[in-house]
Amino acid sequence: MEALVFDGKSLTLKYDPKYPIPQLVNDDDVIVKVEYSGVCGTDLHIIQGEFPASKERPLPLGHEFSGTVHEAGKAAIFKKGQKVVVDPNRACALCSFCRAGNYQYCLTAGINNTVGIWRDGGWARYVRVPQDQVYALPPQITTEQAGLCEPYSCVSHGFDRASPLPVGSRILIVGAGIIGNLWITTLHHHGHRDVTVSEMNSSRLEIVKKLDTGFRLITPDVLAAEKELYDVIIDCTGVGKVMEISFNYLRHGGKYVLFGCCPPTHQASMNPFQIYDKELTIIGVKINPFSFPKAIGWLQAMGSRYLDYEKLGVQTFKLSEYEQALQHLKAGTISKAIFKID
Repeated sequence: MEALVFDGKSLTLKYDPKYPIPQLVNDDDVIVKVEYSGVCGTDLHIIQGEFPASKERPLPLGHEFSGTVHEAGKAAIFKKGQKVVVDPNRACALCSFCRAGNYQYCLTAGINNTVGIWRDGGWARYVRVPQDQVYALPPQITTEQAGLCEPYSCVSHGFDRASPLPVGSRILIVGAGIIGNLWITTLHHHGHRDVTVSEMNSSRLEIVKKLDTGFRLITPDVLAAEKELYDVIIDCTGVGKVMEISFNYLRHGGKYVLFGCCPPTHQASMNPFQIYDKELTIIGVKINPFSFPKAIGWLQAMGSRYLDYEKLGVQTFKLSEYEQALQHLKAGTISKAIFKID
């Protein structure tokens, strides 16, 4: 089968038209025929050697994917042909974190066992996953829309962590890549209107205009010159220096949601007195613990008004077109690349 294979030792990515087709191993295994598989910012960090991933053997990346059930083990509840989406993360279910419902903190599984980072992922025609990581899609959701389910599940977790977010709050979104756009659609869907979006790339700001939310769009230099303060700042850049700067734009009692995944090497300095004096809250958001059901509910409620690929700046590519996809992403001419596997 065709696959896009990453070698963690040499940090190389290669299209392989003859990668082995996965087979059922356990009775609860599900073989998913992938239809849509996204390229995440974390994937770019992995390819550049800035984020940990498997080095045991070359494997397909891709932790955001949807498709249909191709084959299921005899103990699986899924049937061939069902539309599904896959949660790439799982718990060990034994440690104190997992048993408290916080598997994002798990030191033995969790993000250290992620499909598409540590195990074969969705940048391939077929992928094998345990059935407890598979979710059936309702008929109203297409597999194309479900290609966004994993990032929306992360946004859902971030939304819960940042709540309450009263409508009327002054909110600043820093960074208008795909994650920024998913936060934009989420906030608009939930009734927020006093939202400012800061993005240095003019092409990305043009993409945001297509979402027709009426949110205020500015560049970082304008943001710095205005010296406006906000109740909530959602950092979607994954850049430590950006946090260092934008943290100063919080009002008293404000919340800073650090959503973008910074490489482990990034640093940011801030004034502890400011945190004390303003009673500021810093909120980290890590993966998507048990938030897939909420994300599926969001997709069903949001529909084509918010999930249109063109409006979001999403462009689809064949697996063999991966170099073109990565070039567009790095140039910022699109907000997201998704592999469409026919």
